[in-house]
Amino acid sequence: MWFRNLLVYRLTQDLPLTEDGLNEALAQKPARAPGSQELSTYGFIPALGKHSDALAHASGDFFLVAARKEERMLPTSVVRDAVKEKVDEIEARDHRKVYKKERDQLKDEITQTLLPRAFIRRSSTFAAIAPKQGWVLVDASSAKRAEDLLSALRDAIGSLPVRPLSVKIAPAATFTQWVSEQAASHDFYIRDECELRDSHEDGGIIRAKRQDLAAEEIQQHLAAGKQVTQLSLAWQDKLSFVLDDKLTIKRLRFEDLLQDQAAEDGGDDAAAQMDASFTLMMLTFKDCLPQLFEALGGEEIPSGI
Repeated sequence: MWFRNLLVYRLTQDLPLTEDGLNEALAQKPARAPGSQELSTYGFIPALGKHSDALAHASGDFFLVAARKEERMLPTSVVRDAVKEKVDEIEARDHRKVYKKERDQLKDEITQTLLPRAFIRRSSTFAAIAPKQGWVLVDASSAKRAEDLLSALRDAIGSLPVRPLSVKIAPAATFTQWVSEQAASHDFYIRDECELRDSHEDGGIIRAKRQDLAAEEIQQHLAAGKQVTQLSLAWQDKLSFVLDDKLTIKRLRFEDLLQDQAAEDGGDDAAAQMDASFTLMMLTFKDCLPQLFEALGGEEIPSGI
């Protein structure tokens, strides 16, 4: 239940939601297996998995949703080899050249023939909706993966006015200052990992892991003009993560203190355990994320919004 990555989206309008209303909307777009001629499908699955049939799970003011993509995996090499075999057969039989237009047609025909036999790969994505905070939080490190879920959610509920959250000061400038001064702010502290990039377009990249970022070699790179574009941070001894200059949070780790509390709150019931973990995770985000955005210079609100 604990998110491993995080992309934060800002709701630009109020989003009135109820648990029943959200479940009814998501039921219009359930996950399903692809048909024999479909490459992929996308739909919603129960947020608590096998422990509840409800597609959306509510805890206080927070909602948890989950979506699943099912796609037929047809390796391009298999299609390419089949097309080549067919082209060779035609050219040998008819003593003529097979040109691009016919090759493309053969490729389409062969793909449709092979699709029903392709194996299906499934991948799930979770998201939390916090209407009072104005957030949609997606457990993904890829904007494309997050947008797939947001698009499906938008189709299901009819409207989802969101934009990626941004801050007023370039994150790389803040990271660089923190590492240079060896001090973050707002209850955050620097850990032992960063990425340094040269400001020139074709400049070098240096990645440091399990490294004292106060070390002279790191400070020399900063003095030479490199900027910190990715930095590992911790907050209040409750969670740690790696944050990049696009505000993508990766490798989220909720410390044992929180996980033990969730285990105690949830008891022996699996669904209650998941609910307790989700609730505690969201309450932690509720406290941590505003401090993070403030530490990075404050949230930027585009004009006209």
